[in-house]
Amino acid sequence: MAQTLRSATGGGLLATDGKPHPLQRALLAITGMLGIIAFVTSFFAGLHLVGSWTGLVGLLVGAYGQWTSQTTRQRFGFVMGMGSSGFGLLLSMANGGLFGGVIG
Repeated sequence: MAQTLRSATGGGLLATDGKPHPLQRALLAITGMLGIIAFVTSFFAGLHLVGSWTGLVGLLVGAYGQWTSQTTRQRFGFVMGMGSSGFGLLLSMANGGLFGGVIG
């Protein structure tokens, strides 16, 4: 039986492959932090510059991380971080945008 030859990896949908992925872990942490910052600051109209730029950078970092990810667990984390970054970016764009009040 083939399944008896494989080692258990923790099971479940979000199982890892058991190998270290330091670049993906760092990108995932950065995407998550930027997503949280963009999400929280998007609710304050005066912080639209912070929210829009962190949201944009979070989306870009998350997209690169998604491109290089190797496990479902990493992809799930990147989608969550990119979702909150995108929400923060769009709501901050509605409040003033990337350059609102600074240029023009």
